[in-house]
Amino acid sequence: MQFHLNGFRPGDPHLHPAKPPEQTDGRADGQADGQADGQAASHVDVLIVGSGPAGLTLAAQLAAFPDIVTRIVEQKPGPMEKGQADGVSCRSMEMFEAFGFAHRVKEEAYWVNETTFWKPDPSQPSHIHRAGRVQDVADGLSEMPHVILNQARVHDMYLDVMKRAPTRLEPDYSRQFMDLTIEPGTDYPVTVRLARTDAAHDGEVEAIQARYVVGCDGARSAVRQSIGLSLKGDSANKAWGVMDILAVTDFPDFRQKTLIQSADTGTILIIPREGGYLARLYVEMETLGEDERVRNKNISVEDLISAAQHVFHPYNLEVKDVVWWSVYEIGQRLTDQFDNVSPLNLEGDVPCVFIAGDACHTHSPKAGQGMNVSMGDGFNLGWKLAMVLQGRAHANLLCSYSAERHGVAQTLIEFDQEWARVISERSDDRDDTPQFQKYFIEHGRYTAGVSVKYTPSLLTGNDQWQLLAPGFTIGMRFHSAPVIRLADAKPMHLGHTLKADARWHLFAFAADEDPSAHDCRLARLVDFLENDPGSPLRRYTPLGADCDTVIDFRAIMQQGFRTLQVSDLPKLCWPQKGRFGLVDYEKAFCADQRSGTDIFDMRQIDRQHGCLIIVRPDQYVADIMPLDAFERLSAFFDGFLLPTSTNG
Repeated sequence: MQFHLNGFRPGDPHLHPAKPPEQTDGRADGQADGQADGQAASHVDVLIVGSGPAGLTLAAQLAAFPDIVTRIVEQKPGPMEKGQADGVSCRSMEMFEAFGFAHRVKEEAYWVNETTFWKPDPSQPSHIHRAGRVQDVADGLSEMPHVILNQARVHDMYLDVMKRAPTRLEPDYSRQFMDLTIEPGTDYPVTVRLARTDAAHDGEVEAIQARYVVGCDGARSAVRQSIGLSLKGDSANKAWGVMDILAVTDFPDFRQKTLIQSADTGTILIIPREGGYLARLYVEMETLGEDERVRNKNISVEDLISAAQHVFHPYNLEVKDVVWWSVYEIGQRLTDQFDNVSPLNLEGDVPCVFIAGDACHTHSPKAGQGMNVSMGDGFNLGWKLAMVLQGRAHANLLCSYSAERHGVAQTLIEFDQEWARVISERSDDRDDTPQFQKYFIEHGRYTAGVSVKYTPSLLTGNDQWQLLAPGFTIGMRFHSAPVIRLADAKPMHLGHTLKADARWHLFAFAADEDPSAHDCRLARLVDFLENDPGSPLRRYTPLGADCDTVIDFRAIMQQGFRTLQVSDLPKLCWPQKGRFGLVDYEKAFCADQRSGTDIFDMRQIDRQHGCLIIVRPDQYVADIMPLDAFERLSAFFDGFLLPTSTNG
């Protein structure tokens, strides 16, 4: 990480300087200011309702911007402590790296290295035996592991990011959403009423006026209902139980992610938990009738334990403590849209109310995607709100949120429906490999979270130049690879330069030529970016701001790091920044030629011509083009960015 740019600052570099306690435009300017006298801000840019995975991902992004007034409210009296989701996909770990806490998750979490599959023993069907085992994440899918960590700890890490951000953002607990009204054409078009439920203010009603409201308030979302949307779908009429337990067992794979399918007593999914002792069991229970609901079945934790013990036969399972348990019914439901504007939108309206996470898609937890897709919703929306609120992008950019994330949720629903069917379906005893094992292997990219692909749009280019870098698929997440940072010879992952700061990224992969030559392709690209009036860096970087404030440029050379000097490269590869004009030495990289992980080979980059890759603030590849495709580069950013008042 970088710090000291504008002067030496002692102490923890993760603790950002707090924004000054000032008022602007006659409003309470932010969480910290309002809280000083016991009153939170009543006029905000963004009001987030709900502090689950989607809400906290969104809040953690927006907390980084001192000029954006954000509030996040939660009806519960305090932060989550246990239970609910626990699976963290490889893709979410890549996102956590952008927020700066992936290393903490890796240290605490259980790593899912192998998955084992058990089914009835053909020679003794009342017993189970191991039918197979596979590596959980295929080699090369991601540099990050698939891990298991209590959702509450994930929340803790987001909350820590927020507390250390310039706005010192913290949730306002004990506030229950009542209703909202929308008055188009005003500065703060959405008015939300909240009921205070804390003892000191019980019964009081608080009104907040917001530019934008985001409902992250779960499957029974009141925000969703307030804009006339509903979850649509069917229940699979199957009851499942889930429990976090401390147990003693002679089952050999209790510390492996395991799917057990018995002959006639149900199915169990074992998810080992962090800490070395805790485990989560998903236990298949009874089939529900046509109009039956699980809440009417009076299923007890003793019922779950008994059902699990039968499936484990002939192995023993002695449950010593149940930390948390619940019973649910499988159902896959989805809203038609994720905002308050009709998908037809014939008048070009811009949404001001959004929903995210379980508020717009629900499904079973066994696929391990719920928390991950919800966090993806928040990550997708956060940078778009930031760009619009800072005047850097057209407001119609916000229409892309529902368009992009609805397709992701639809795919999740379809996967979950099929996965729920497969794990409950009994395999043919003559088949050595269970059907659920085959399905798991076939869909490894999906469960790792790396299969999301956005279709061509305002933010995603077509595949005209995809062959310049087949390993970086346009519309999919930027698949990181090792590089060597030129200035200090540090081995690192190129994708780890992408931070959750709402900046766009230009990666220039140099052609097979001397990158220090004044007439090379890289030099001509830099000359365009620095000097041409049509350059997106010139058009969209505020006057006097650092050159990477809006669009971050970095270059990757084919040569080894010992054959080049950073000071011989074009100046944009080692720009001067900050009030002292200090040199940023972290913009130039070389292929790692020592360990067999040359990024040009790994991602099939055209060595002769090189290429330019545009990466979105949420780490997805937006477009690929030749290094001299200046008009295409300018046209891409002209589609949604707003020129600065001084440069436009």
